[in-house]
Amino acid sequence: MDVIKEKLKLLPENPGVYIMLNKYGNVIYVGKARVLKNRVRQYFHNSPKPEKVMKMVENISDFNYIITNSEIDALALENNLIKKYKPKYNILLKDDKTYPYIKVNVKEEYPNFSVTRKIRKDGSKYYGPFMGGISCKDVLDILQLTYSIRLCHIQITQKPKRECLNYHIKRCTAPCAKLVSKEEYSKQVKNALSFLEGNYKQAEQLLTDKMFRSAESENFELALEYKNKLEMLSKLEAKRITSLSKFIDADIIAYATNNLYSAVNVLVTRKGIMQGGSSFALDEAHISDGEALTAFIVQYYSSHEVPPEIIVEDFCEKQLLQNYFKEKFDRTVEVTLAKQGIKYRLLEMAQKNAAEYLEKSVDKIKHRDDMTVNACMRLKELLSLDKYPRRMECYDISNVSGVDKVGSMVVFVDGEADRSSYRRFKIRTVEGANDFASLQEVLNRRLSKLGTDEEKRFPKPDLIIIDGGKGQLSAVKSIFEDAGINDIELISLAKREEEVFTLNSEQSIKISHRDFALKMLQRIRDEAHRFAITYFRNLHSKRNLESVLNEIEGVGKVKRIALMEKFGTLDKIMYASEEELAKTEGIGKFLAANIKKYFEENL
Repeated sequence: MDVIKEKLKLLPENPGVYIMLNKYGNVIYVGKARVLKNRVRQYFHNSPKPEKVMKMVENISDFNYIITNSEIDALALENNLIKKYKPKYNILLKDDKTYPYIKVNVKEEYPNFSVTRKIRKDGSKYYGPFMGGISCKDVLDILQLTYSIRLCHIQITQKPKRECLNYHIKRCTAPCAKLVSKEEYSKQVKNALSFLEGNYKQAEQLLTDKMFRSAESENFELALEYKNKLEMLSKLEAKRITSLSKFIDADIIAYATNNLYSAVNVLVTRKGIMQGGSSFALDEAHISDGEALTAFIVQYYSSHEVPPEIIVEDFCEKQLLQNYFKEKFDRTVEVTLAKQGIKYRLLEMAQKNAAEYLEKSVDKIKHRDDMTVNACMRLKELLSLDKYPRRMECYDISNVSGVDKVGSMVVFVDGEADRSSYRRFKIRTVEGANDFASLQEVLNRRLSKLGTDEEKRFPKPDLIIIDGGKGQLSAVKSIFEDAGINDIELISLAKREEEVFTLNSEQSIKISHRDFALKMLQRIRDEAHRFAITYFRNLHSKRNLESVLNEIEGVGKVKRIALMEKFGTLDKIMYASEEELAKTEGIGKFLAANIKKYFEENL
């Protein structure tokens, strides 16, 4: 604490980011500050603090800070450092998936409708997000059945193409075959866009008319399909909030906490239609609810569409967020602190969802802690490790009869998978099926990065886990000795009896099958095996593809690579048309015909 007291005296009055470290030098918390001197000192005052903050402060052995030009820069840097270090006491969003949208490229002469998860500034129109209930596919199905718009990605040229099945079953007017004029297709697109903007009456009438006509002509299967689409339409209509202005495009975000755990609910409203919502369980140590909510919003919108308006509670850091979105996204976002009217009623709805999710999630969060952080602490005790194994790496080898040998490295941080840090290795130097030698090669290549510039991307692990028994452990031990490494713990996990072997004892350590520490080791071992097998299968499949292409006359190495890069799999090459094959670099019409003929005769 003496070191901390001295550092507190030297803190500047600038904006910036502070980084809290535990006794092992691990980053356990990252925060931003408008005035570093005031913010960091708050943690060490005797003033009342949330329970989670007090727990975090007990583990602080040192801190660093980075001065920034503004609080906005500090907010952006805080987000980047959280992603980099994944600190134990920060908000870490587990559900960072993006939601699907319907994309319409209105710049095209004959626009197509498709599903995408990425919004780009390309002149296209995007509708969504779709967050549950009615999917993008369901909506596109209604559009195609009602307005006969095209969903394919075929490039429409002056030369008419042959119409596909969708034309014959009246799901497309076949602009690619020149069977509809540009003006007529534009009307279809206009009506479809109107539907996506929430105008359902025309579609309802068209589908009803088609249903009755189909029933009258005794085409009952088609009539039933129209009936099902009308039911979907009713569900879409039900999502509209009648008292809401159709011009409101906003995300509504509410925060609930019990001072130990927290939850956030996000409701998404577009053009007066409630698209859906998501809830997130948080486990953070922010001093104030406002800081916690701000940190969540910055993380959330690093992987989601930024709306024109965000409706939040009155403790949110409104001006900071508005400035942040303007500077970092070049977007004018209205952060509304709702206190009355329809926006406040929407916020109340989000608050109820957040509170309910928190109540249901507390046990899950506690269980997650038992399976992760607490399991790491338990493992340290059981195996008499020198330090808490925050970053664990596990290695596995996969091959069949020495062919396509691969190695995998999976990484767990605080007991949870860090998939962005996983790595694969193609074995280069080992002949035949020699798992020991393959493991040595993989570890040599991995450990060679320590002490180099690459250590920033591949930080030193606290614990390395090998899938196997004493033999595998000895093989890796020699690598450690040759490299002079003595500050990384090394263990192996034998599958049959689930015994743990360490370098500290000749005898194996047997951990109870009910113990969360063993369950965590099993998870990381099984994940390394899964990751290695997946890579092996990909390589094996690619090798089989290469061997098949070798048999086709005229397809040499360069052309083989070109085909593999364009199509990727054997199935896609087999079923490609001569025209598609001929468009591949180095493959003309004549060779394309030969390739097509080969597959027709041999496969």
